[in-house]
Amino acid sequence: MARPEKVRLGEILLQQGLLTDDQLKTALDEQKRTGRRLGRVFIDAGFVTEDQICEALARQLRAPFVDLKQFTVKAELLGRLPEAQARRFRAIVLDETPGGYRVGMADPTDLSAYDELTRFLKRDIDLAVVAESQLLAFIDRSYRRTQQISGLAQELTQEFVDSGVDFAALGVPSGGEDAPVVKLLQSVFEDAVQVRASDIHIEPQEARLVIRFRIDGVLHPQTEADPKIAAPLVLRLKLISGLDISERRLPQDGRFNMRVRGAEIDVRISSMPTQHGESVVMRLLNQSGGVLTLDRVGMPTHILERMRRVMQRPSGMVLVTGPTGSGKTTTLYAALQEVNTPERKIITVEDPVEYRLPGLNQVQVHEKIDLSFSRVLRSTLRQDPDVILVGEMRDQDTVETGLRAAITGHLVLSTLHTNDAVSTPIRLLDMGAPRFMVAMSLQIVLAQRLVRLVCEACGQPHTLDAHEREWMKSELGERVDDFRYRKGAGCNVCNGTGFVGRTGVYEMLEMTRPVVEAANQPDPNVFLAAARVQMGGRTLKRAATELVARGRSTVEEAMHASNEFDG
Repeated sequence: MARPEKVRLGEILLQQGLLTDDQLKTALDEQKRTGRRLGRVFIDAGFVTEDQICEALARQLRAPFVDLKQFTVKAELLGRLPEAQARRFRAIVLDETPGGYRVGMADPTDLSAYDELTRFLKRDIDLAVVAESQLLAFIDRSYRRTQQISGLAQELTQEFVDSGVDFAALGVPSGGEDAPVVKLLQSVFEDAVQVRASDIHIEPQEARLVIRFRIDGVLHPQTEADPKIAAPLVLRLKLISGLDISERRLPQDGRFNMRVRGAEIDVRISSMPTQHGESVVMRLLNQSGGVLTLDRVGMPTHILERMRRVMQRPSGMVLVTGPTGSGKTTTLYAALQEVNTPERKIITVEDPVEYRLPGLNQVQVHEKIDLSFSRVLRSTLRQDPDVILVGEMRDQDTVETGLRAAITGHLVLSTLHTNDAVSTPIRLLDMGAPRFMVAMSLQIVLAQRLVRLVCEACGQPHTLDAHEREWMKSELGERVDDFRYRKGAGCNVCNGTGFVGRTGVYEMLEMTRPVVEAANQPDPNVFLAAARVQMGGRTLKRAATELVARGRSTVEEAMHASNEFDG
């Protein structure tokens, strides 16, 4: 393909009837004032969409418009244009042609970028038009640091062997291993943030060191390396998190902050001695995005409205239940956002403090110095709070103190590990809480799970097998065949998993008068019957099933969410 002619985007859109003279003049004035690219000015002003611009350019240049959501690039072709150049030229090598490469460009009118790409690739170029937003997301997904991480791990292994120093035995960092360790960890963190990992697992085994990422609740292998580099890696992580580098026999916990790809990341680190060395798990909390609000965590309208109503009450207890990693803390902080005003004093008691919010007094529990949940909670009551968040109801003392605070004019929020909403009050009684306190102070119990969502880019119609259909029929009845089900085939957007992102599914038990009266009865079956009537069948299973029926998730995910997985 010959070098494209110089074209003006505004004139193209004008000729194709997508823009008026007044709109073009307004946009040019805005571009001159701000220095922003003209295409972005058009889009932000609402004159045209990004797809309209791409299609207009494709028609003008007689080039194809490629949808990157549906496109998979071979790894060897991806490497022909390094990430730095891909971002600089806003371009990607899509495939090979008989004489060169087909290259997707977000701005094919940028002739200087075209010339530099030709010189860099040393081949003829056939142009394709791609949407800039899709291109940047594609670069983020595709330019993984797996090879870079493996190379740095090998470099660190070689330096470790050449030096002949046992860093684990010394218990101190060596200048020789310092730089490769830093580069390796930096690459690992950057890759983890790029693929939206929530946790990084560094696990020494007998013959190898395994690094895995947890993405959307599922662990994925990242790389494997020589087990010799485990000690310097763990040593560096202990140093930056302030842990005791000489102690390798006991578990340790810590935290540190870092900036990765422009985002502030709060890292919670846990080390655990294993047979082949110290295993390290790091939870990544992205502080840059802020805390979600209640209307963005996936709550259905009927639960959202009741939750907001309860959050405006002056006293009572709100419990959020579910297993570890089900999003309980995110929900509680979203609820705190609703009442975080200058008129209210809010104190949180946590282990550890996960999100940092302005306007809150946040206390970190420290068991080693006897700063326990119950002790901090008792002190908190003397601080004249309006709202108290207790990270977890761990023992009888914490439960009783929390319930008493809820009775005496405080709104108390906390979490508990139970399978569903109806069993939670009974669990409180099992922990030794007086029956009258549970009945008087508990306002609502919210049980939740996180469910993976089908990838929008590769989601395809799915026919339920006999087992899936029978399971769905238990909730949907004869309507089971009225819905269109979907499943992800796996693509570059979802890294081949078929899922992108997660949402919450919820069930709520509200302590209405009949439920409270039943809670005061000695027979737990009376309470369970009243609680189920109050919930009206709106269970976790129902919520997960409805998500599947809308084509947003799969039956397997719904089974996991409702504790009925039959693997």
